[in-house]
Amino acid sequence: MDEAALSFLGLGVQPPEASWGNMLSSAQSIKILTSQPWLWIAPGILTLLTVLSINYIGDALRDALDPRNAK
Repeated sequence: MDEAALSFLGLGVQPPEASWGNMLSSAQSIKILTSQPWLWIAPGILTLLTVLSINYIGDALRDALDPRNAK
């Protein structure tokens, strides 16, 4: 996710290479946002799902491995 954030800001992977940050960065124009939503919806949803899944996995591991939460 750091790579996607850096690419969105223009500091990561450079444009001929594909990354979710580059895809979101290239779709910042209002014309693209309204007329070609498939350019930003897929990378945006995949970024969101990746962040949520990492958070849920981390919460599950914390709950499973926390010794103070013995049942």
